[in-house]
Amino acid sequence: MNRIIRGIVIGLAGMLLMTSQVAAHCELPCGIYGDEMRIQMILENITTIEKSMHQITTIEQAKPVNSNQLVRWVMNKEDHANQLQEIVSQYFMTQRIEAGTKSYQEMLTTLHEMLISSMKCKQTTDLSHVEKLRKLVATFESLYFKDKQHDH
Repeated sequence: MNRIIRGIVIGLAGMLLMTSQVAAHCELPCGIYGDEMRIQMILENITTIEKSMHQITTIEQAKPVNSNQLVRWVMNKEDHANQLQEIVSQYFMTQRIEAGTKSYQEMLTTLHEMLISSMKCKQTTDLSHVEKLRKLVATFESLYFKDKQHDH
């Protein structure tokens, strides 16, 4: 019986160690970055948020309201706003932009505005927040890629 318990404990400890290694991979200095791909992922999330907003508005106006579909589209909008926030904060703010570079303050401000706009997208179906996000992405992209420091 003692061997079984010890085996279970060792197995659980091994699973915990493997889990922490997988989660940490993105912040290892491996040098493999997909900056252009991350910008495209942000833009795809924005388009999905916009479609979700349209669907929510359409469903809300229908009689009777299909509550299940409404909830699904709201959750979809939330999920894609969260994904956008994750890319902005965890990828660009944590790993890619560097203090002391020429455009650092502008990039940081633009990324912060993107986080705020994506939060507002979660709170409303106001499409002006989607348009603002697209403009902010264009601004950030031009700031970020104008330096040759991001070549790998």
